[in-house]
Amino acid sequence: MSSSDLRRRELHLSVHPVAAGHHPGAWRWPGADPRAFARIEGYLEVAKVAERGRLDSIFLADVPGLHADIDDYPLLNGLEPTLILTAMAVVTERIGLVGTASTTFNEPFNIARRFRALDLISRGRAGWNAVTTSGPRVAGNFVAQEPDSRTRYAKAEEFVGVVLDLWRSWAPDALVADVESGLYADMDRIRPIDHQGEFFSVRGPLSLPPSEQGYPVLYHAGVSDDVRTLTARTGEAMFTAVVDLDAARAELDIVRARAVRFGRPPDAVRFLPGLVTSVGGTEREALERRRRLDELADPRGSLRALAAQLGLRADDLELDRPVPPALAESLTHVRGHARPFARLALAGHTVRDIIGRGGGGGHVVAVGAPEQVADVIESWFTAGVVDGFTLMPDVTVDGLPAFVDHVVPILQRRGVFRSDYRGTTLREHYGLPIPDVATVQPLARAI
Repeated sequence: MSSSDLRRRELHLSVHPVAAGHHPGAWRWPGADPRAFARIEGYLEVAKVAERGRLDSIFLADVPGLHADIDDYPLLNGLEPTLILTAMAVVTERIGLVGTASTTFNEPFNIARRFRALDLISRGRAGWNAVTTSGPRVAGNFVAQEPDSRTRYAKAEEFVGVVLDLWRSWAPDALVADVESGLYADMDRIRPIDHQGEFFSVRGPLSLPPSEQGYPVLYHAGVSDDVRTLTARTGEAMFTAVVDLDAARAELDIVRARAVRFGRPPDAVRFLPGLVTSVGGTEREALERRRRLDELADPRGSLRALAAQLGLRADDLELDRPVPPALAESLTHVRGHARPFARLALAGHTVRDIIGRGGGGGHVVAVGAPEQVADVIESWFTAGVVDGFTLMPDVTVDGLPAFVDHVVPILQRRGVFRSDYRGTTLREHYGLPIPDVATVQPLARAI
C-alpha cells in the first residue's frame, strides 16, 4: 500500500468491554470486580478512559438471557446495553456508543425508538449492532420453538429494513418549532411507512426527530455467510472474528464484492474485527501477565466451551493434545463463530493452544510490550485488510488504561491514529456520510 493510500485512510479503534475482561481468568485478577457485569460504575470508567484515548466508539454485545452456566465464569454483560450507553453518554462528549439488540426477539418500532432516543441524548453518537439470536436457553425466554436459521435471517432483513424506514420517516427539517408563526412541525415532512411484510406490520412514523448525524450507524456482527450478506446490503460497520491476515482479507473481499452488487461503494462498511490485548511494560511482563491469567482460569470451563463451539464432547478432548484426527475431519464444514477454532484444530494445534490463540471467540490475540501491540495493529492496517479493530482487553480495569496510555501514543506518533477527534458524531469518526433521508424510498419493501 502506498503512502498516499495511507494518508487517505484512517485507523479506527473501538473497544468492546465485558464485565471483568475477555480472559476467562479476568474476574479473579487483583483489582478486578467479580460482580462488574451487574454494576454501572466500571462501565462509566471505561467510557472516560476510552474517550481519553480518542477511540471511535464503545461496542457492547448482548445476549437476552442466561445462555450458559456461570459456575466458573461470570456473564459477559448483564445490564441492557442501551441503558449502559445512556449513562455513558452523560459522562462523555465525543466517543461513539454502539449497542446490540436482537432482531429475533424484539419489535422494530421499539428498537428504532430506543436507538433514536440514544442518538438524540448523545447528540449523534449512537450505533445499533443488529444481530440474530439463537440457542435454546435464550429462545425459551420468548418462544416455544426456536426459529431456524433461514427464518432468523429472513426476519432480520425485514426487521432492519423497517427500522431504517422508521429512522427515515422524518425529514431533517420537519421539526420547525417556530414560536412566531405557531408552526411546530411540518406534517408533510413526517411520513408513515405503511409496512406490511412477512413478519411485521408497522404503520409509523417514528415519534422522534433525527439527530445531528441523521440516524444511528448500523452495525452487524458475526462470521456466517448470512451476516456477510446482511452487512453488504445494509451495514456501515462490521464486528467479526478472524485469526490471521489471509482470513481477514478473504472476509473483507467477500463483503466488499457483495456491497458492490447491492449498488453500494466497496468501502461502504468499516471492517473492525476483534483484537484481544494483553499489554505489559515489556514482552516478558506481558507473557507473565498472560501466564498468571491462564492460571486463574479454570481450564475445564474453557475446554467445555471449546467443545460446545465445535459440536464435540468435552470428554473426547485433552488440553495438551490436538483434537483427535477423526474428530478434526468432522470440523471441515463448521460455520459461524466456531470456524476459526475449527481451522486451528485442522492445523493440528493442541486444545490448549486453540483456546489460547482463539482469545475467546476466535479473535486475534496481541500479547507484548506497547510497541509490539502497536506493530500488530499497524501491520494489519497497512496491509489493507482491516479498517481498524474492536479492542477486547484481557482485563478491563487495567488492560484498557494500559492500551490507551501506552499503545495509543505510539500509534499517534507513527501517524497511524488521530491525535484528536475531528468531529462530534459517530459518523464523523468513521468518515461516513449523513444519510439523505429526503430522497430515500422505504427500504423494507425493497428487501
